[in-house]
Amino acid sequence: MTLDRLGILTDEVSANFDEALDWVAAQGLKHVEVRVVDGKNVVTLNDEQVGNVLRRVKSRGLFVSAIASPLFKCALDPARPVASGDRFGQQEEDVEAHFAKLERVIAIAQLLEARRIRIFSFWRESDPGRYHDDIVRHLKRAADVATRAGVLLLVENEPSCNGGFAGEVAQIVRGVDSSAVKALWDPGNEAYGGREAFPAGYGHLKDVLAHVHLKDAYIGHDGKPRCVPLGSGSVPWIAHFRALAADGYDGLFTIETHFIPDDGTQRTGSRMTLDAIRALWSEV
Repeated sequence: MTLDRLGILTDEVSANFDEALDWVAAQGLKHVEVRVVDGKNVVTLNDEQVGNVLRRVKSRGLFVSAIASPLFKCALDPARPVASGDRFGQQEEDVEAHFAKLERVIAIAQLLEARRIRIFSFWRESDPGRYHDDIVRHLKRAADVATRAGVLLLVENEPSCNGGFAGEVAQIVRGVDSSAVKALWDPGNEAYGGREAFPAGYGHLKDVLAHVHLKDAYIGHDGKPRCVPLGSGSVPWIAHFRALAADGYDGLFTIETHFIPDDGTQRTGSRMTLDAIRALWSEV
């Protein structure tokens, strides 16, 4: 494991994009995922603003590894009650609005010289399995768009979505059955949702994953989930890193801590997680 494959979501470091980029470069990281830039979701930026983002990234010797979009964080049917989660500044919209947005997000990714786009699997239904075919049908349509554009859509395991956990994401990705749709594996999200991330979660989707987010979490005695620096939660990261290496995973890793220490800052939380990663990787 080397820092050459390690990056971070910039707004996990600072809301100020330049401050975040300076920090990333100073830590010796190589890439960034882009979600929010100076308070604006990246999918809302115009071409000139996107070009400015790329110049700022490249001036630090970095590259954009992925667009962390909110695509398909929406209800399959607004008439049904569903869960919801963080949209990072985006309004609630219907499925067709998200398909229109997909075209724009692809254009933004291409302008940023990035091929990967993080997507989701619609707000979680009370019985997600009942709507599996509907989810797959929509994402097959998205896969066709992505194939023509030469980009890769990454379905993240997000507890507020139908693909909330590894097994569900694996079923969706296999159902779509396209080289343009793979899994984005976030073991911390699995732990945050009270599931075993490794070996159980990883075992479900290890053959369909193409990107890894680094986060750790645990369920407290009060039953509430908490995000913590890597190695402090319920994910057995050393064993997991070893398994990823043994299974031939040669893709990228992105830090997404969601952790801010008491009386601290995002930057402090990210630094604590980065220090933990360095220590854990030394044991792999």
